Amino acid sequence: MTLEVSVAVVGAGPVGATLATALAARGVRAAVIDAAPLPPMEMPEFDGRCYAISRGSRPVLEAAGIWEHLPAPPCPIESIRVADGEPGRPPSRLGLTFRADESGVDAFGWMVEARSLRVALNARLPMLDSLSVFAPATAEVLERGPAGVRLRLSTGQDITARLLVAAEGRGSPLRREAGISVDRLDYRRLGMVGAFAHEHPHGNQALEMFLPAGPFAQLPLAEAPPGSPFPYASAFVWSDRTEVAKRMMALDDAAFSRELARRIDGSLGEVAVVGRRWSYPLSALHAARYTAERLALVGDAAHGIHPIAGQGLNLGFHDATALAELVAAAVEAGDDPGSAALLARYQAARRPKTVAMLGATHALERLFGNGFGPVRLARRLGIAAVDRIGPLKQAFARAAMG
Repeated sequence: MTLEVSVAVVGAGPVGATLATALAARGVRAAVIDAAPLPPMEMPEFDGRCYAISRGSRPVLEAAGIWEHLPAPPCPIESIRVADGEPGRPPSRLGLTFRADESGVDAFGWMVEARSLRVALNARLPMLDSLSVFAPATAEVLERGPAGVRLRLSTGQDITARLLVAAEGRGSPLRREAGISVDRLDYRRLGMVGAFAHEHPHGNQALEMFLPAGPFAQLPLAEAPPGSPFPYASAFVWSDRTEVAKRMMALDDAAFSRELARRIDGSLGEVAVVGRRWSYPLSALHAARYTAERLALVGDAAHGIHPIAGQGLNLGFHDATALAELVAAAVEAGDDPGSAALLARYQAARRPKTVAMLGATHALERLFGNGFGPVRLARRLGIAAVDRIGPLKQAFARAAMG
């Protein structure tokens, strides 16, 4: 028997699952398909991976009913300190601090453990009568044309949809099948992520330290995982030259913790890495277009950026917000949710904003990844100047809120 839906989403990661949930919460008949079974995605123990959910991304999670199912309260980011420095040395005194209350809000964003978001998604997905979940299952596109899309799943189930959404990540098979090309930029850096416990409280403040080989971010967590040697915890996002990062990743926990301490200003006291450490090559990716006939790309299938601004996942959530609103409005009006006109509106809404963010993060990476003395001095003076120019500082604060 063939299942008929308005939208079929391939990929049940954070962006794909959120989109499918947001659609179903608004009464749109949808299906979400993922090659992996959902329960193992729900990590039973702390593994060090966390997401910075911007203020602008939270509404889609709330509207979809996901936020209320987070198993623990997320940690608000109430201030962000920006500094320039060098490993093992105190940061420059020409720094910059953003405070949420100065912008009239309670937080710039919230830190959510990856496992917590998965728990919330897995709790919410089965609650929606308008949503069918197929996992584990793979999808073969039998037809994608003017009349719609026909899929055959590895389970034997056939699905017809008016719109197909690719949410399978940077290597998106659906994007390749549609012949959509991508531009890539290799930063020749590795990003290292994880978490560490620390002696002193973070006060819900994040630190963005610009080091010669790449940025280092400390992001506050709500609590330290059980068994931690210290009562407080933060996540870290650390980028460095590939050869250096590989050496760092090969260190034992004690030595790696000492390297972390060299890159923080000392305000957190003693530190110790907790959970697993992860690393991945840093690159930028951008699809030549976000749509094809009856197909929309969202999240990393459409774009990938440098983590310097912490906005990669949030860009995907904004994709989900825009597409869900367009599709829900079309279905409510009795219009075609996969029409060329709707897809053109989606691309017009999302592509320029993403191009701007790609350009901004690339410029920041080039500016703040330069250790040349005069450039470093100019950078520090620039940071200090922003701290003293109210309208400019508020513009940066709004950008941080996503």
